[in-house]
Amino acid sequence: MLASHQQIVLASGNQGKIKEFQAMLADFSIVPQGEFNIDEVEETGCTFVENALLKARNAALHSQLPAIADDSGLVVDALGGAPGVISARYAGENASDEDNLLKLLDAISAVAEEQRSARFICVLVFVEHANDPCPVIAQGVWEGRIVSEPKGENGFGYDPVFWVEKYNCTSAQLSGELKNALSHRGKALRQLTQQLAKKAG
Repeated sequence: MLASHQQIVLASGNQGKIKEFQAMLADFSIVPQGEFNIDEVEETGCTFVENALLKARNAALHSQLPAIADDSGLVVDALGGAPGVISARYAGENASDEDNLLKLLDAISAVAEEQRSARFICVLVFVEHANDPCPVIAQGVWEGRIVSEPKGENGFGYDPVFWVEKYNCTSAQLSGELKNALSHRGKALRQLTQQLAKKAG
């Protein structure tokens, strides 16, 4: 049974993600796995769900605490679903956000703007312990398209080229609050929060 303010390990070292999780799961004490000196597990899954499960189980095993992991990425239709599950390492294992962004823009440069439909997908997994047979799984999807010129200083990853039609700007030009309301991670987190509240209830 989950208790309010219980420590939950977040299987990520990404500062942008850590901030978003801490803001949206304020009822719990979200601790990055780095505080337990947990190394990131190799993401060998073919799907977002498989990778999120690998990460959550690894964090729970080494911390002996409940764990949350997300696997998320950008799916671009004109690129056959790429970068997909390798979004964070699209340009190579130690690629920076800028490296990945430049590779994406190069790959899509010959595609007309109106044919650049894309979506961010986020799958979240919560496990009470490393061998939890019934993990809680939540998923969020955010539709948009890719623009050629990065715009905006907020967000991270592919946010500067992800166009949000309704607000006529990129994800990186939205306020943090509005992005959380619209984004794939925000949607998945709200789903997860509801499911965790039931477990805690």
